[in-house]
Amino acid sequence: MKALSKQTRSIKPAEVEKNWHIIDADGLVVGRLASLIANILRGKTKPTYTPHVDCGDHVIVINADKVKFTGKKMADKIYYKHTGHPGGIKETTPAKVLGGRFPERVLEKAVERMIPRGPLGRQQMKALHLYAGTEHPHDGQKPQTLDVASMNRKNKVVA
Repeated sequence: MKALSKQTRSIKPAEVEKNWHIIDADGLVVGRLASLIANILRGKTKPTYTPHVDCGDHVIVINADKVKFTGKKMADKIYYKHTGHPGGIKETTPAKVLGGRFPERVLEKAVERMIPRGPLGRQQMKALHLYAGTEHPHDGQKPQTLDVASMNRKNKVVA
């Protein structure tokens, strides 16, 4: 019989096995979906998680323009950005972003703010693939479907 090891195994970058997941974001709540995606991108759903190694999976999100907010956040929530010039603060709402040219940015920014800043976080964000429609070019990777709506009744807005 093999004795149990008392040491935590740290995985090396060459040993990482990356899988592909696909999520249909139609009607899902932004924050709940973003936290789930951030955990998958970081690799926290795997038993081989190592904080200093990119051991997360690739995530494909389709229908990213059909995400929902709970309550009155669609109109009341405000996103700020600064141009860098004096008095250059700009603000927008999720409704304007979702109705604009790049509606997937709402979900992209929500996930980006849950990932650590720095070189490792930027590398993990490259594994996120967002698409406003139902089409995506990653069929060759054979992604596994993740049904986020069935994980918890609060994940999907029913109205």
